[in-house]
Amino acid sequence: MQPHYHILNGDALKDQFPNSLKGTIIVARECLVDGPVEGDTEQTLFATRARFIGEAYGIVDENEYYSKTVTEFEKMKQIPSNAIVYLWFEDDLFCQVNFWFVCHVLQNTSKHLTVSLVRPEEHGIYGFGHMDQEALISAFHNPIPLPDMRPFSDLWKAYQSNDHEQLRQLAASLKPSFPFIAKAVAAHLDRFPKQGILGKPQRILKEIIETQKTNEFGPAFREFCQRAPEYGFGDLQVKRMWDQLIS
Repeated sequence: MQPHYHILNGDALKDQFPNSLKGTIIVARECLVDGPVEGDTEQTLFATRARFIGEAYGIVDENEYYSKTVTEFEKMKQIPSNAIVYLWFEDDLFCQVNFWFVCHVLQNTSKHLTVSLVRPEEHGIYGFGHMDQEALISAFHNPIPLPDMRPFSDLWKAYQSNDHEQLRQLAASLKPSFPFIAKAVAAHLDRFPKQGILGKPQRILKEIIETQKTNEFGPAFREFCQRAPEYGFGDLQVKRMWDQLIS
């Protein structure tokens, strides 16, 4: 029997994952959508990320990053040939960037794997988070086959190198079969300031701060999630933007 693996985007999904779905669970514990991603090798990338996570969020030190995050990516590299792998990722930019990197890691193993993408049947603010066991099982039984992970690996490389034109070209080529990629890429490109105007996420958050006339982060965060669900940012990512705007 072929071994089954489930790669999940975060521990929240792991906590609600149906026990009836057999296989080894690996968790992608990263937020590559936020902060620097420089590094010619995985080792230098992880060193960059460990420093950033420790400094920006202050909840995980560098040693914890290696023990909790890097070890999971190492597990992905140890998946045996001929295994069946399910990638559980949503459409928002947060999930997509992690998804692209996971595809890059699996692609570089040069192993023959049967890979599929599992997405929520409804794509809103909460994604997998609002789904009960029955809905998660239903999503599992309707995966999207990924016979070739190279385009998604290439998306990661273009994202990492900040190559906007390559991102556009890849999104266009993938749009017929994977239209959600184009939406994620568009959301990413909208993050960058243009002609002195703030990028879209900062602009939305600034409008919320000004219209609500509040210094309370909680209500502003919830409103941001309502207005910009395409980003999938958690409270840590939005709080970094909030602090920069407030200061």
